Amino acid sequence: MTQLRLQGNSFQGPIPRSLSNLIKLTSLRIGDIVNGSSSMEFVGNMTSLGELVLRNSKISDTLASVDFSKFVNLTLLDLSFNNITGQMPRSIFDLPMLSYLFLGNNSLSGSLPATKSPLLANLDFSYNHLSGSFPSWVTQKNLQLNLVANDFVIDSSNNSVLPFGLNCLQRNTPCSLGSPHSSSLAVDCGGSRTISGSDNAMYQADNANLGAASYYVGGAPIWGVSSSGRFMDPPNGSYIIYSSRQFQNTLDSGLFQTARMSPSSLRYYGIGLENGNYTVTLQFAEFDSPDPQAWKSRARRVFDIYLQGERREKNFDIRKAAGGKSFVVVKKQYVVPVVKNFLEIHLFWAGKGTCCIPTQGYYGPAISALSATPNFIPTVHYSVDNKSSSKTGVIVGVVIGVAVCLLAALAGVFVWRQKRKKILLELEELYTIVGRPNVFSYSELRSATENFDSSNLLGEGGYGSVYKCNFLAG
Repeated sequence: MTQLRLQGNSFQGPIPRSLSNLIKLTSLRIGDIVNGSSSMEFVGNMTSLGELVLRNSKISDTLASVDFSKFVNLTLLDLSFNNITGQMPRSIFDLPMLSYLFLGNNSLSGSLPATKSPLLANLDFSYNHLSGSFPSWVTQKNLQLNLVANDFVIDSSNNSVLPFGLNCLQRNTPCSLGSPHSSSLAVDCGGSRTISGSDNAMYQADNANLGAASYYVGGAPIWGVSSSGRFMDPPNGSYIIYSSRQFQNTLDSGLFQTARMSPSSLRYYGIGLENGNYTVTLQFAEFDSPDPQAWKSRARRVFDIYLQGERREKNFDIRKAAGGKSFVVVKKQYVVPVVKNFLEIHLFWAGKGTCCIPTQGYYGPAISALSATPNFIPTVHYSVDNKSSSKTGVIVGVVIGVAVCLLAALAGVFVWRQKRKKILLELEELYTIVGRPNVFSYSELRSATENFDSSNLLGEGGYGSVYKCNFLAG
């Protein structure tokens, strides 16, 4: 026997030690053990392995229990979602053929090694307790490195080393802690453009090129996504799936032209949310054959849904929830408390469902859209682009200021004209009674007073000097 796969069967643990006799194995995949606790000692003599997967297998051990320097043919090592403690041995990073290393969701500590093999280009260490500085190889071209939810201190000295936003996704120290800047969240998973939904939410584009061990943070930041896992068959499976079909049971068919998929673990984050209870809406749809009689309709995408670390759905089956149909939208809503200004949505593949229908590598969690709306009156608001919003705010402020000034000026002119009109009407009424008075020009007055000579001065009145005038006409 050269290959053995025991995944998604809910086998009871621990893993039997007798498997250690299968020293000719080149591929061993065990996963999703229900109970018990196992060590890794049983694989110590399986040095012919090219693939070793013990994902979610209730492993409680240290990596030092196996001499990995003997596994020179190993190309894939997946020990994620276990309880492995201690530090990562240097020997793993020096394996000449190793390309994929998944150690996420354990309790590993220590720092990253100073060097690694050039072929090792996909490394998932998310959800551990790693710390320390970043070695020079983290800037390697085409490297995929997921360090989400660790204990790294990220500041101005190293913030530019890794993709943007990692500081917002570290364990216990998310950015915006205590300083919320948003009270809602909406993402079009896998989408390439912002879409306005029928719920009045603006669904942000999410077309980041994620792979086997990667993350992305978008916005101010306001949201993020993390994906880990490698499609086994084929290894280059797509992490975004597409459809041009119209979808039923929705007013927003545009949100379902894409879906983000992961072969193992897919997490979305709300960053900087105001604390309080939110309604989280998750929207799903299957994209495969619409004919319920076709063999492709036997496909089942099954995964678990966690919100803030609490499992809300076990063995969630999109097709089953849609009445056995594809292209029918399934909407799930939950009330979720947000604390520490941070929201985590986790879709986890527990090995259930089909793996190869309608195509090879078509399995794992998938989601088309998600949103979070507050169940309270928010005190903070966020727009899509803070920088653009600032400029827009200045422009709007100037325009409003100018408009107010113009309105005030127009109002002043209007009032002045109304008063002038009233005075003229009153004068006309007076003239009809006493007659219209004579009106003299300034030159006539100056001539009649002999250039305002003092001999013609009669006295001083409330409006100035009063002169005697002698007009030629008498």
